[in-house]
Amino acid sequence: HHRYVGTPRDPVTARYNEGFHRFFPRVLRQCWQSAFRAEAEKLARKGRGWTDARNPFWRYWAMQGFMLLLAVLIGGGVGLLLFLWQAFIAVWQLELVNYIEHYGLIRKHLGDGKYEHVQPRHSWNAAHKASNWLLINLQRHSDHHYKPDRRFPLLQNYGADEAPQLPHGYPIMTMAAMVPRLWRRIMNPRVRRWRQMYYPEITDWRAYNKAANPMPR
Repeated sequence: HHRYVGTPRDPVTARYNEGFHRFFPRVLRQCWQSAFRAEAEKLARKGRGWTDARNPFWRYWAMQGFMLLLAVLIGGGVGLLLFLWQAFIAVWQLELVNYIEHYGLIRKHLGDGKYEHVQPRHSWNAAHKASNWLLINLQRHSDHHYKPDRRFPLLQNYGADEAPQLPHGYPIMTMAAMVPRLWRRIMNPRVRRWRQMYYPEITDWRAYNKAANPMPR
C-alpha cells in the first residue's frame, strides 16, 4: 500500500466518485490478489514456486482454519456465525478507514509508468484533537505516508497549504462514507479544489478516475 499509494496498483486508493459499497468488494478481491502475487513474485526471484512451504499464505490459511475450528468447538454453529460476523465487521471498519484516508487523491503520472514521489498532499489529514487522541494520531495520515518510519504518537500535523483536510474526524467521516450521496456532496468539491490547487495542468482526469493509467514500474 505505501509503495503504490495513489497509483492504479494500490487497491485501497479509493477512486473519485467510487462509493464505499462499490469500493469494499473490489478491495476484498484485489488486496488478496495483490498480496498473493507479491509473495509469489518474491519466491519466484529465489527460484521457488508459490506452493513452496516458505509462502506465508500457508501459515495464514492454517491460522484462519484453526480459528474457525476453535469457534465451532467453543460455540458450535452459533459460535462460528458470531466469529464470522465480528471478522466481517472488523474488515469492514478497516476498509472504511482506508476509504476515507485516500479518497480521490492520486499521484501524477510522469510517463513510462513513473509516478511522482509520495507527498503529504496524497493523503487526507484530520487535525481534530479528540479523535486523534483516541486513534493515536492515525488521522495525521499525510505524515504517516510521507514519513512511514515515524511512530504514530510522533506523527506531525500539516496545514491546509500542505495537505488536504477532512472537515471532521474519522468517527463522523466513516459514518458519512456509508451514505454515498452525502459523501459525494461533502468530499467531491474538496477533491476538485485539491486537483486545481496541485495539478492545474491536468485537464483530463478520466484515466485517473478509472485507475486506467499505466501500472507503476
